[in-house]
Amino acid sequence: MPLPLFALSLLVVSCQGETADLAETADRPVRGENSVLAPAPIDPPAAPGAMAPNLAVVGERLAATWLEPIVVAGSPEHRLRFARLGKAGWSEPVSIAQGPDFFANWADFPSLVEAGDGTLYAHWLAKTAEDTYAYSIFLARSDDQGASWRPLGQLNRDQTPTEHGFVALVPEADGARAFWLDGREMVDGAPMTVRSARIEDPGGAEQLLDSRVCECCATDAAATDEGPILVYRDRSQDEVRDVSVVRGTASGWTEPLAVHRDGWQINGCPVNGPAVVASENRAAVAWFTAAGGVSRVHVAFSDDSGASFGAPIVVDEGSVLGRVDLALDAEGATWMSWVSNRSENAEILVQRISHEGAVGEPRLVAKTSAARASGFPILQNVQGKMFIAWVDVGEDRSASRIRVQEL
Repeated sequence: MPLPLFALSLLVVSCQGETADLAETADRPVRGENSVLAPAPIDPPAAPGAMAPNLAVVGERLAATWLEPIVVAGSPEHRLRFARLGKAGWSEPVSIAQGPDFFANWADFPSLVEAGDGTLYAHWLAKTAEDTYAYSIFLARSDDQGASWRPLGQLNRDQTPTEHGFVALVPEADGARAFWLDGREMVDGAPMTVRSARIEDPGGAEQLLDSRVCECCATDAAATDEGPILVYRDRSQDEVRDVSVVRGTASGWTEPLAVHRDGWQINGCPVNGPAVVASENRAAVAWFTAAGGVSRVHVAFSDDSGASFGAPIVVDEGSVLGRVDLALDAEGATWMSWVSNRSENAEILVQRISHEGAVGEPRLVAKTSAARASGFPILQNVQGKMFIAWVDVGEDRSASRIRVQEL
């Protein structure tokens, strides 16, 4: 039975109010007392009710994407928005894509990457059949730093009415590579898989990297000197769901390797994926686990492009929700963010870990909600400045706001 067409309206809009030469953002805020970061909000121009924020670097400037719910002719739709931060603030937001069939999810959200040649690629998810989790990955491209976008169609090349998502994009010199969770084998009762392909490579083949993985934990990827590195939550035959890494090398893709054998056996997906950052041959991976009945967030380091990892550092444990992210600062230190649940409200925390492994003091970014609607905080370093984005849910979720703060 043929699948219904994806009803999508790609908008080509010029960025207004952004100068050709974007200058530096404001000075760094001063850290407050009691390990609380003094607030310096620079919220993007997202409408109330926006969700799924993400951060990227575009033209050496901070860029943000997010999803906004809208009503068109009395019917609900979503649009994927893009803006870039300059001296005078955020540019006028541009709609990358819009349509009634968006799969708008708190944990499986759009992303954007700038390739080595300056091309921008963005992804989002859209329904392709009536089943709740029948959706695919769609792409758009910009050749003018995000001022306009054109559709590229579907990333995954199968047409099965199954789940395709949790995408990680990695820049390459002349393009970009995508990694994603792919449910095409689940039509026949097989497990979820993880796959990869180069974007805009019609003659290139999709690569199957792991044939049995956790169904709905996010993937993440980074570029090392030896090639791309992918991290994801694996799934053994006896339901141990620890974090694994696969690397792209000159001789091909490696077999999956456990970053650390936590031994977390759980009969279901925790919706809590890992994060990775890399520079040259050094990589860091952060993840959540509840092995042994204790919730923890870990970080582990590699000095050989992810071929091996040292013993993990326990960054936090006990009342921890996870939802980790990582970024590298100008000194090569790793910043980690996560969500804890140790107080009456959940908290977004950050911590700096030096190149030598010295762990700094946890610092509070903001109070948040433990609800899924609060999403995943996102870290991004831009020209030596560290930023974090999150969803401020509030009591009325229809009025939730996207927050961005310089740390």
